[in-house]
Amino acid sequence: MGRSRCNVENKHKKSGATAKQDRGIKRTGDVNEFVKLAAVFPLNEWGIKLEPMQCLIVVGWIELIGGLLLAIGPRILQEISNIILAVIMMGAIYSLLMLKKPLYMCMPATVCLGLLLLLLYVSQRGREKQKEE
Repeated sequence: MGRSRCNVENKHKKSGATAKQDRGIKRTGDVNEFVKLAAVFPLNEWGIKLEPMQCLIVVGWIELIGGLLLAIGPRILQEISNIILAVIMMGAIYSLLMLKKPLYMCMPATVCLGLLLLLLYVSQRGREKQKEE
């Protein structure tokens, strides 16, 4: 009875290790994909070179802070974060097109860009109506 229990525990340990390795492979694949995106990063054309992991961290933090400000920030910060997020989406679309990825891979960034531009337009119209009154 004790022997079969050890075998079961060892199987669980092995499957856990395998699951961790599988996740590690996926993470490595994601990082490799981001290295490809960093190679065609739009700012590279102006001589601004970033390491892929630095770029990943910087873009992630900008998106996180921009999204929070867009959701709960004051009106002026909402507009600024809207513009910054729109520029990031344009960069994402540009990078995917430079890598010659299928067009369906650009759809999430394109939809987000469209929504951000629509929000910017509505916000601008609201501001103009306030000035008229």
